[in-house]
Amino acid sequence: MLLALLTLVMASCGKSEEQGNPGPPQIALDSPTGTYVVKVGRTLVIAPTYQNDAGAMYVWKIDGRIVGREKTYTVSTAETGTLYITLEVTTDYGTEDIEMRVDIVDRQLPAIALSIPDGGYRIVVGSPLELEPLVENIDGATFLWTVNGSDAGTEQSYTFPAVQAGDYTIVCTVTNEDGSDRLEIPVKVCTPDEMPFSWVFERTAYSLSAGRAIRLMPFDVTNAFDAEYTWTVDGVVKQKGREPAFIFRAADYAADKAAGHTDYDVRVTMSNAYGQRTQALTVTVSGEEGTYYRRADAGSSDSWNRVYEFLAAPGQFVNEDYTATTMAEACAYAENMLRVEHYVSLGAFGGYIVVGFDHSIDNDGGYNIQIKGNSFAGSSEPGIVYVMQDENGNGLPDDTWYELKGSEHGKPETIQDYAVTYYRPRAVGMPVLWTDNRGGSGSVDYLSAYHGQDYYYPNWVTADSYTLRGTRLDARTVEVTPGYWSNDAFEWGYADNFSSVDRLTDDDNGNAGANGNHFRISDAITFDGQPADLRYIDFVKVQTGVQAKAGWLGENSTEVFNFKDFNLIKNKK
Repeated sequence: MLLALLTLVMASCGKSEEQGNPGPPQIALDSPTGTYVVKVGRTLVIAPTYQNDAGAMYVWKIDGRIVGREKTYTVSTAETGTLYITLEVTTDYGTEDIEMRVDIVDRQLPAIALSIPDGGYRIVVGSPLELEPLVENIDGATFLWTVNGSDAGTEQSYTFPAVQAGDYTIVCTVTNEDGSDRLEIPVKVCTPDEMPFSWVFERTAYSLSAGRAIRLMPFDVTNAFDAEYTWTVDGVVKQKGREPAFIFRAADYAADKAAGHTDYDVRVTMSNAYGQRTQALTVTVSGEEGTYYRRADAGSSDSWNRVYEFLAAPGQFVNEDYTATTMAEACAYAENMLRVEHYVSLGAFGGYIVVGFDHSIDNDGGYNIQIKGNSFAGSSEPGIVYVMQDENGNGLPDDTWYELKGSEHGKPETIQDYAVTYYRPRAVGMPVLWTDNRGGSGSVDYLSAYHGQDYYYPNWVTADSYTLRGTRLDARTVEVTPGYWSNDAFEWGYADNFSSVDRLTDDDNGNAGANGNHFRISDAITFDGQPADLRYIDFVKVQTGVQAKAGWLGENSTEVFNFKDFNLIKNKK
């Protein structure tokens, strides 16, 4: 989110209103991105929306020079270029200011954006394909869709009927008075036997402590066509049927472990009318819980000691003021920011960070972990928190993640196993498109007025698309009045959330400084929602838990500033 701007807009609300003071004026731009575009020789009227502006003075400035004193400002110029305009609004109760960008261009070419899978679409005969691209500079534009060179449609959206198998090239051409843009879309229409079966596994090697259970399952199963799944362990069939998931319980193999057998060859075979596919997995049953426990001592730090992974979802702070082309470089950037308690933005839904500590964090039944964000009233961007034990003792977060349940756990609107795929933009300055595993789609908007880096798609992701999955909360982002947005808080259990329960303070954090939410290891749950009963943990993951955007403020993105062992803090008091 736009940290500084949101602070100005929201922090002025609160106590002063309770005392009869309306507070400083508030400004909301009439551009959803904060950027305006106008062609040379034409005029642009900038007309913000105001609150608390009774008796206000309005001052518009360009390069420090006053250019207007009205509620609106008209831009008219004969030369191309970029203007940065500042608006100041002053009343007896304070001053609000905001900066906007105006691009003056000689042409406004259309630009097409559409999320296309790598290699194009592959669909089965009789399954219509609906195509509805986003188009910039659409005013006055015309559309032409062609299929293998023949005209097929003239609307912004087009539905390809897919009535006959074969290879097709669909072309979308958008034309306005300044020019056109053209997008080719490869489509292969297949008979059912030609459709490639596919599935994705989180990983192929798993480990768990004695007495625990893990769920093994494929994700993103496509073209299964009434498949049957057969699970074997060391060649012995353990499960067969339509259910693709298998629960491996270490207790079922206790006798093997007693005999020194700890590694298991687990295989799942998908069979349908068109063939078979087998995936081999390895499951290692390690020692009893506590085998690799690391006790805190006098030299232990109460803060994290390493960032193991940082994979942001696209967002307005991603790639801004830092260059990372590998996961290692991204982690180094995150470590540098956290060391000085500065924010690391996780981007839109699914963006995550993983940290570890120089000791194990005990579960004493109370609050054990502190994670700092920058929430305040009207600005909650909740992050789901997960914890992990180092069950195999290798010092890496490659064991089982347990979600810490929060106030939204178990509610119908909370979605488990939610996945979003993000697509690399076609050109600089374009939004990042996404699709999800529920048939939804959308975009992470490009906000050039505030964050002008070329791309909001992480530079260290080399693929043209990538998928993030986890638990998704139902967003509480609302437009209170036109142009004024609020990201309302959840009750408890999430990072970067203005909770009245787990922040353990009634400070309103009006300056949007780093402030902590607190978490209990005892809230960890297993894959089926049951208490995990962890005695301690070694790693913590935070992941943006909503997919939402607040108009000109942009996408909701969890920010983290620090991770601490709260046991070491509270026990010093």
